[in-house]
Amino acid sequence: MTEEKKDTNPIPFLIKLFLWVLLYTSFWYFGDSYKERPWLNNLSNALNLFLTSSILFSIGRYIIIMIYNKRHEKRAVRGNFVLGINRLTVVLNTTMAIIAFMIAFGIDPRDFVTSLTIVAMAVAVTFREYITNLISGLFIMFSDQLSVGDRVKVGEHKGRIVDINFSSLVIQNEDDDMVMVPNNMVFTSPIINLSAHRSSLFLVKFELPLQAAVEVDKLEESIRALLVNHPYLTGEDELQLKVVEIGKDYVKYKMEIHAKSSSNKVHKQVENEVFKEVLKFKREYDINT
Repeated sequence: MTEEKKDTNPIPFLIKLFLWVLLYTSFWYFGDSYKERPWLNNLSNALNLFLTSSILFSIGRYIIIMIYNKRHEKRAVRGNFVLGINRLTVVLNTTMAIIAFMIAFGIDPRDFVTSLTIVAMAVAVTFREYITNLISGLFIMFSDQLSVGDRVKVGEHKGRIVDINFSSLVIQNEDDDMVMVPNNMVFTSPIINLSAHRSSLFLVKFELPLQAAVEVDKLEESIRALLVNHPYLTGEDELQLKVVEIGKDYVKYKMEIHAKSSSNKVHKQVENEVFKEVLKFKREYDINT
């Protein structure tokens, strides 16, 4: 969601369009100056190539995403088509920037590629892992099997997908650690998409003072009574409080809960109800002690 909002910002596109118009205007009024200075001519040609291609890529990206959203506006769509288009645009812009850099220094890209065939093969072998990760990342981005926000298990790693880039799948595990799983590992290892199930698992975490934790069984019973017949939950959980960490003067707990919906709004509502029960327990404990 954050990335989509960021990509709708028109300012970068308008800046590129303004520079492109300014550059083409200079060709009309200062054409002789460019011819008299070869280095300036190369620089202007390079800038023209990059700006023109980047503007065309941006227009093409916008049209493709608009058509895609229009075709799927009446049904829920999983997958990362928009993410894949955005990342592919970055690759194309980077490629054109490299070509423009060569032109700016008077290097013919075609001659450069043909003269470095052997070196290019060596580079391909050296960066083979990164290249395979990049290609695998593109396949994942355009796939409808995995999406940002899904809960997955890849090998021994289990958590929620927070990002998909060209090198890795970024997973936030239950301890809130960010785990980067290489894209080629995603392709070669068995993957369980936990979000494909009807119910959606989420965690409720909180901490209590060490003294209050002595009577945590009472809190567990009250939370269980609150959630056992909750309309938003599947009713399949044991609803047990698990100790996550014991500090000097506190104890951290978590409870795994399956909801019927994967909606964050539903999860937050249930979480707030549990928190209110925790506060009620803490208040009663303070009164009794």
